[in-house]
Amino acid sequence: MQIRILLSFFIINIHSASSQSTLQIFSSEDFTAQISKYHPIAKQADIIVDKAKAELLNSRGNFDPIVEFDANKKTFDGKNYYYYLNQEIKFPTRAGFDIKTGIENNSGDYLNSEITNGQSSYLGIEVPLGKGLLIDKRRATLRQAKIFREQSEQERLSIINDLLFDAYNDYYQWVGAYQLFKVYSKYVDNANIRLRLVKISLENGDRSIADTVEAFAQVQNYLLHQSDALLKLNNAKFDLCNHLWSYNNKPYQLPSYFLPDTIKFLMISPLETPENIIEASKNQNPLLRSYDFKLKSLNVEKKLKFQGLLPSFNLQANLLSKNYYQPSNFNGAYLQNNYKWGINFKVPLFLRQARGDYANAQLKIKETSLELIRKQWQVENKIRSYYNENTLIQQQLVKVQNIYQNYFYLLRNEELKFKQGESSLFLINTREMKVLDILQKELELRVKYFKSKYAIEWAAGLLRF
Repeated sequence: MQIRILLSFFIINIHSASSQSTLQIFSSEDFTAQISKYHPIAKQADIIVDKAKAELLNSRGNFDPIVEFDANKKTFDGKNYYYYLNQEIKFPTRAGFDIKTGIENNSGDYLNSEITNGQSSYLGIEVPLGKGLLIDKRRATLRQAKIFREQSEQERLSIINDLLFDAYNDYYQWVGAYQLFKVYSKYVDNANIRLRLVKISLENGDRSIADTVEAFAQVQNYLLHQSDALLKLNNAKFDLCNHLWSYNNKPYQLPSYFLPDTIKFLMISPLETPENIIEASKNQNPLLRSYDFKLKSLNVEKKLKFQGLLPSFNLQANLLSKNYYQPSNFNGAYLQNNYKWGINFKVPLFLRQARGDYANAQLKIKETSLELIRKQWQVENKIRSYYNENTLIQQQLVKVQNIYQNYFYLLRNEELKFKQGESSLFLINTREMKVLDILQKELELRVKYFKSKYAIEWAAGLLRF
């Protein structure tokens, strides 16, 4: 009696909203759509991409034009020592050279003899002819930032792949628990009906008191199983709610009038062959593609480190003009008499640091390539393993369904014999428990089927919103 009262209390709590609200099917598609919009991990995955975009913007800043302004003046003891006014704008280019232009206004009694007196202007270029000609730190950083931007998308997909795998597992665990609770609730009702009929037969003198005790014991047994199924259902629902968040970043409990999609739970969908899944994984698995982008970034670093083996040889050339950008008689003679140039050459004698950096960059590429090969093999084996598990579960489901049909036939035959007075309630209960056991086994296998199905897609990296 205490068990029945406790069970009734739980059932009222579960279905209290059902009398106030219309029952709604909460499908797996509705569930994942909710996750994609509001789950914190899904939002964090988007932030990874946004951070990569910010890094890319940062690296492009290395090519922003630079404006410089320098003014100095010294007056002492009534003398104008010097007055410098220099303004320059520099344009870094992605070809590796820099263009600069500026104006100067210099005067004073003690002006440096290397500095042009009065107003002047210049247009110049700085070109690396050795180290830094093909690639330098600025261009390498920009290329790596672009690669990281693409790699961040793969990291986002990898996080979503893991998130959806956990979500699908919890969803179908909830579906299985709900189905099990429904099964035991149905048999509790059947057992109560049988108990009432046995009591009537007892009053009419057709049944013994032992049959009444047997029927009552079966009701209690089913109530015990039903309460256990209810506990599993509540726990499964709590696990499901770990994935449910609202638009204001607050978690919430799924309303009790939301029911799982039990129709899809009974369907078995065909799978692609393992070879096709493996091939798709090679092209789409975000974990494997991340290694590809990592190798691209390491190759950029390798090219940069190779520049360290080259001598530093830089050329600077400036075209000068008296006054502000007013070259007169711009011809060959003007170019020969109004310029400033310089070269800078530097190279370490043994290049030990550069050789070490370059060798280290090569080793990183080799190390990452080997890691990629290992990961590819792991992914292939996981796909095959989960595929074999899924195939075996499908075979077991067919066998379980055949066993269920046989047990159900024996149960119906036993009930017919019982009505004719040729059997006992004990045998009916025994047959019924066999049917229930095989039904529970079937539900467990269906949950395992969906878990293995999504495990194949997870291992291949194909789970997407």
